[in-house]
Amino acid sequence: MRQPSLALHNIYISEGHQFFGRHGLGALSHPILELDEVECVAGQGLRGDRFFASAKHPLGQVTLFSREVFLAMQRDLGVTGAQPSALRRNLLVSGADLNTLIGLAFQLQGIQLRGVEECRPCYWMDLAVGPGAEAWLRGRGGLRCRILTSGWLRVERDLTPRAELQPAQVGGRRGVNTLRPVPG
Repeated sequence: MRQPSLALHNIYISEGHQFFGRHGLGALSHPILELDEVECVAGQGLRGDRFFASAKHPLGQVTLFSREVFLAMQRDLGVTGAQPSALRRNLLVSGADLNTLIGLAFQLQGIQLRGVEECRPCYWMDLAVGPGAEAWLRGRGGLRCRILTSGWLRVERDLTPRAELQPAQVGGRRGVNTLRPVPG
């Protein structure tokens, strides 16, 4: 098993699909929630997420996106106000080229994952992020993974000055699973 040095910056889930399967129909309005921690269930996904226990989409039990790629996209496209949540990937991570993890088992905070395929961008990215985002993200759209072991993932707050990514205002419930609606 390969052990990349990944750091976890943000966790996002949504109870419903906003763009998926909506070609020609327009986007729906399912909010993205930012969590401090999330339960990973082996073979099922992230508890509470739209892809949890989905027989139709077993390859995308969890999706990862590179923080380094996100920051480069903001710079190159001039979309400095874009939020990582707009990409609708579950985990914003840093420390590895995610494409090198396709076909490999690896760990994130002790949870075993298997990289399955690139999370390819679609034309909705131009709407969600800004013009040119779909083309810019080709080959760097993130990583779809299967969850091999159950457990909890937690945001590593001491890693990154949060202001650098312009996060959503903290609000919502406090407690074990603090949820924050993310503007979208």
